[in-house]
Amino acid sequence: MTDDPKVHGLSGNWVKPDWPFLTDPEVSRLLARYPDAGGAARVLTRSPRPFSAAGVVETPQGKVFVKRHHESVRDREGLLEEHRLIAHLRSHGACVPAVLADEDGETVIRTGPWTYEVHALAEGLDLYEQELSWMPFHSAQQAHAAGRALAQLHLAAVGYDARPRQAKTVVASFSIFAAGEPWPVLENYVAQRPALATYLAKRDWRAQTDSALMPFHQGLQRWVASLKPLWTHNDLHASNLLWSSDAEDASAVSVIDFGLADRTNAVHDIATAIERNGVQWLALEGDFDNVVHLKHIDELLRGYEEVQPLTDAEAHAVAAMLPLVHAEFALSEADYFLRVLKSEESASIAWDGYFLGHAIWFRGNAGRRLLDHLESWAGSRQRVVPGSREVQVSNVTT
Repeated sequence: MTDDPKVHGLSGNWVKPDWPFLTDPEVSRLLARYPDAGGAARVLTRSPRPFSAAGVVETPQGKVFVKRHHESVRDREGLLEEHRLIAHLRSHGACVPAVLADEDGETVIRTGPWTYEVHALAEGLDLYEQELSWMPFHSAQQAHAAGRALAQLHLAAVGYDARPRQAKTVVASFSIFAAGEPWPVLENYVAQRPALATYLAKRDWRAQTDSALMPFHQGLQRWVASLKPLWTHNDLHASNLLWSSDAEDASAVSVIDFGLADRTNAVHDIATAIERNGVQWLALEGDFDNVVHLKHIDELLRGYEEVQPLTDAEAHAVAAMLPLVHAEFALSEADYFLRVLKSEESASIAWDGYFLGHAIWFRGNAGRRLLDHLESWAGSRQRVVPGSREVQVSNVTT
């Protein structure tokens, strides 16, 4: 570890952390109460993710992953929402690391203003540990593997019928644009977050939202009734996967970090994966082929459908969902910066650059080209039926 470690910033840079890094004495005290750890020797790595403090810790019984949150971001019940989902996924065959319990059977430990969780070390290599979201896969083969991993995760999630997340901070939900009338839902979303409401009161936010995002709502509404509710990851980028090797054709062997998980639908999760990995949002001034990685997107979709073919309606919904899939997380992120970190500057990056900016990009030539590509794929894609060599061709038109 470096003497001056930093975390991912909002603009693709490295910045000082908002939360203090884990320390050896801190994790030693925590892990002394865990039978699967028995104390700690030292913190081996520090995660560069910005919303919490985390790292791999060496213990007398092997390595574990420790994560510390401020209670304003994740309280006990907020973490238990994630832990119950993880337990279901593991019991249904998903390759996700176990959440460890202390000597009293608790998976969430509260100490002062902090909440802690401890996970078994995930299987696989962390090839993308130091890379930001919105960066491409290292290869089209890895994009294909990510699509397969996402589909396998969705199959494991079937039957998990918990209500949507109650946690309100840094969660990627899907309620506003799922509604036939999105404005009352959006108004209520903002009203439930006083810091965000105060910030937006200084802006012509309704007109901005109406112009940037609402034109996409009607297109999505055509397909919403066809999207089955499902608990989803909502943050599947390459660094939330661990890999079998560093080769171009490596398999994705583990899925980690369910902090943004919520009850949405499979298309929401697929669109999120495309947004996170298929468009380099921090380099939009480049040529289309350098900004939008169509081959990776195609392979992600192909890998997904090898495991779990989409219905025709779901396939068409991918393009309709994509310009809106970021919206609720962007609002939640802006609220986090305002309420927790008291940073209006960071909130403005989330609002102007993310909530509005991403949607505006999809109305331009490059964004429209990507959406046209996905609409063409939906109308003429080839689908491999799992467990057979049969190929089905869809000719449904929009």
